[in-house]
Amino acid sequence: MSDKITKWLDGLGLGQFAATFAAQQIDYAVLPELTDEDLKELDIPLGPRKKLLKAIAHLEPDSELPGPLSGDSASSSGSTQAERRQLTVMFCDLVGSTELSRKLDPEDLRNVNRSYQDACKVSIERYEGYVARYMGDGVLAYFGWPQAHEDDAERAVHSGLALVDTMAELNKSIGTKYRITLAVRVGIATGPVVVGDLIGNGASQESAVVGETPNLAARFQSTASPNTVVIG
Repeated sequence: MSDKITKWLDGLGLGQFAATFAAQQIDYAVLPELTDEDLKELDIPLGPRKKLLKAIAHLEPDSELPGPLSGDSASSSGSTQAERRQLTVMFCDLVGSTELSRKLDPEDLRNVNRSYQDACKVSIERYEGYVARYMGDGVLAYFGWPQAHEDDAERAVHSGLALVDTMAELNKSIGTKYRITLAVRVGIATGPVVVGDLIGNGASQESAVVGETPNLAARFQSTASPNTVVIG
């Protein structure tokens, strides 16, 4: 999912649903076609559904807010390397990002987000996970692709716990500097997927994962308490 859609959701005060949109691969072309029934299937409550539908109805075809609405980004680079795999997916989400954006100067918020993303990257790569996508205050990671291990699920759990521990260190440094308290939610799910189709172009190109597993990981993340890891 584009960072533009993440920012669009944040602007509506609905940034908590960014991971759900990403898990379902809701892109520019799909966004204006979403219906109330579609949003119900994503377990989005009535109030946010109404707000989303109202905002979608006012989108202009050439609006730069959510990105271009013409053309499917996946059609330009369908890879023949896609394969079925058992994959562990991890979603990380910074708690209270909307409140942070209101409290901090944009440059300070950028420093906080970069420090958080760097902490995620270190924790994920420490256990040989793959950072698939940064989504504002969210991070999507795969364990088991492109390199597979027999203990990928265990590696993901260790990575999530390591990230939770890292938040204490962040709070001693950047948290103290900006007088804020940072916390993270982590959701992890393992299951069969099809992975490897390339979508997007240039720097935004990524390997798509198709299956229920990413959606489960996003749901687990949304139910996690601050600084906890929820696993399937």
